Amino acid sequence: MKPYLIATLATCLSIVVASCKTGNNSKAKDNAEQQVTVPEFNADSAYNHIQAQMDFGPRTPNSPAHVNCGEYLANKLAEYGAGVVSQYAELLAFNGTLLKARNIIGSYNSELKKRILLFAHWDTRPWSDNDPDEKNHRRPVPGANDGASGVGVLLEIARLISQQDPAMGIDIIFFDAEDYGASRFFNGNYKEEYWCLGSQYWAHNPHVEGYNARFGILLDMVGGKNAVFYREGYSEEYARSINKKVWRKAKELGYTAFFKDEKGPMVTDDHLFVNKIARIPSIDIVPNVINAEGSSFGDTWHTVNDDMSGIDKNTLKAVGQTVLAVIYNEK
Repeated sequence: MKPYLIATLATCLSIVVASCKTGNNSKAKDNAEQQVTVPEFNADSAYNHIQAQMDFGPRTPNSPAHVNCGEYLANKLAEYGAGVVSQYAELLAFNGTLLKARNIIGSYNSELKKRILLFAHWDTRPWSDNDPDEKNHRRPVPGANDGASGVGVLLEIARLISQQDPAMGIDIIFFDAEDYGASRFFNGNYKEEYWCLGSQYWAHNPHVEGYNARFGILLDMVGGKNAVFYREGYSEEYARSINKKVWRKAKELGYTAFFKDEKGPMVTDDHLFVNKIARIPSIDIVPNVINAEGSSFGDTWHTVNDDMSGIDKNTLKAVGQTVLAVIYNEK
């Protein structure tokens, strides 16, 4: 019996060892499959896209610069492999002006039902009504940060998606007529609906019937020097889990100097209407300067000084790499 028992035990032991090896190999394989290669965001490329928009001049609705820049943006998305759709609409501004607006939409892997929405506004404000010099109040904002920066980051993301597909379908929207809200010298009643006319139009009339996305991320003023992004208030109300996801990823990447994991003020922006009307949980990555006097969007906001001198590639990199890491790790 003794030799037989030893042989039996040896056989059992070999089976157990083999089983452990198989289990470990299986776990290692699963872990390898879970690892995702996230493309490297190129801040120089994003910067160049911002400069290209600035070269057209202020992109105020109803201007030749607006028309020409719109063509550039649609062509770039097509160049980067997106299926491009333009929504043309005549939108009534707070002061009775009829704006010839254009929402520009680029879609990747349109056959996939699981989708992520990325968006920014591409128009610029007709009035520098926050400029310290009152003489500049009726001059248009150049819009390097407020407009061009979010679009520049998304164009670089589009370029990278064209080279490496994420697991999710991606829709990139450049909304129009975001910044035509009531000026400081308007005498009527203030309404938040005066802002974000393009996103309101799209939310009521999506480019695909019944369109939905798992979540949305808005990029607004994401290129400024010393920018700090708090968890915006409406984002916390409508899409807190998405805020957590993005700020956690920024921390993993070492961008806590930019992404402060603290709640900030509420900002009337395109994401508000995507949340309220389209009911897609969306967040806003938007900077805030918070001090004893309250909060603001920085010294160049709605001034004639919103030019390329205020754009920082480090900020572009932090935002772009964080958004890429989020969308490429989504399953």
